[in-house]
Amino acid sequence: MSESNELEQLRSEKVRRLREAGLDPYPPRVERTHTSVEAARAFEAAPEGTTVSAAVVGRLRSVRRMGKASFAHLEDGSGRLQIYLKQDEVGAESYERFHDALDLGDFVQARGTLFRTKTGEVSLHVQSWAVIAKAILPLPAPKDEVVDGRRVVHSAFADPEARFRQRYLDLALNPEARQIFHGRARVVSALREFLDARGFLEVETPILQPLYGGAAARPFTTHHHQLHQDLYLRISFELYLKRLLVGNLERVYEIGRDFRNEGVDRTHNPEFTQLEFYQAYADYRDVMALAEEMFAAVAQRVTGSTQITYQGKSIDLKPPWRRLELRAAIADTAGIDIADHQQADSLRQEMRRRGMDPSPDAPRGKLIETLLENALEPTLLQPAFVYDYPRDISPLAKSKAGDPDTVERFEGFAGGMELCNAFTELNDPQDQRARFLEMAGAFGEGDEERHPMDEDYLRAMGYGMPPCGGFGMGVDRLVMLLTDQPSIREVILFPHLRSKDT
Repeated sequence: MSESNELEQLRSEKVRRLREAGLDPYPPRVERTHTSVEAARAFEAAPEGTTVSAAVVGRLRSVRRMGKASFAHLEDGSGRLQIYLKQDEVGAESYERFHDALDLGDFVQARGTLFRTKTGEVSLHVQSWAVIAKAILPLPAPKDEVVDGRRVVHSAFADPEARFRQRYLDLALNPEARQIFHGRARVVSALREFLDARGFLEVETPILQPLYGGAAARPFTTHHHQLHQDLYLRISFELYLKRLLVGNLERVYEIGRDFRNEGVDRTHNPEFTQLEFYQAYADYRDVMALAEEMFAAVAQRVTGSTQITYQGKSIDLKPPWRRLELRAAIADTAGIDIADHQQADSLRQEMRRRGMDPSPDAPRGKLIETLLENALEPTLLQPAFVYDYPRDISPLAKSKAGDPDTVERFEGFAGGMELCNAFTELNDPQDQRARFLEMAGAFGEGDEERHPMDEDYLRAMGYGMPPCGGFGMGVDRLVMLLTDQPSIREVILFPHLRSKDT
């Protein structure tokens, strides 16, 4: 029998003995008057000599027995509180049961009065206690090993793969993990607060869609049996949100899940959280100004400053951000002037000449995108907007006046990764139809990343869509930046992982 199975059997036996003693190891309700932090604060705030009573709950994290008295620590969502038991106060039977029936990891309720120990730690002098959730499985113990002649104790459950597969244990054992997701919640709240204050209306659009659109990505496909209809998990909110502009909702936004059937890496997960907003009577420069203001405001709200540290490097999100024209920025970093290569084959040859390995069949816009991602993006530690993109990879953006092959589009970068993408939105239905047809031809019939023809969206535009600016942002990447995490998996509670048997 393995050690884990033996421990599970021992703990299950303790459950049986508790029930035989008339005690429910999983009671349906429990009284709690204070969190751990609230209890300590209440004691600190009380006038000297005042008795402060509390009923606290939490997971048993340590026990230290000293004959007829014991110290232990309970941990709840706010922190830890030390508790103190004396045999002659809780009774001999209860005192022995505390040590015989409980294991580290069990959830316990303790009632008593607060006091300060000789070492200065605020603690609860226990008058009664109860087990409220017996843990059958033992929590993983910290890993103790010798590295270069030194004893090193690793954080419990420190292996990233194991933490992501069993996030519940990661959260239970690592306070740092819990702080990441508190930070994530503050980011989302701050985004809503910022947009609500500027007259944006939060809306919800379909997740299951008869056509996917708004981005170049392979969708996930499902099937509605009663309707005998294939449906797609959305890859973007864009086309539905812009329909709302047609309906005179002038400022709209949505925060929700998008799904893209793509690879998994440091900044990509098939299921991710997106923010998109659209503002009537604005262009991409208006959106640029609003975006840098939003990033700074969210950083200030979440971290207390616009100056943050990401992976050991200082970043200042305070406006104004640098503005870099795409052609010039690629020339500076890759040494290629894309204006000199108007055809895909010419650009591909130049990339190969410089030691790159471009896709043999990618259109010119995709090759430019590759230059951006490989040569320019890694250099953008400090925040910057890169603007004016090729038309053939931006089918929903308006062309620049006098330059039909370039569109009014920008992407925002910080920490060496893309954070956002925005346009002056195309609102000419005839031009939009031509773009969809062009993109279909460029990607080919079998390419799942090509943008499908959405006749209802074109119909909506035909009724008149006001000039507008649009913005899309991966919320997970912003959380990475503001919580100083190197991987998107660290900021998604349950990231997608390869099956263990593959």
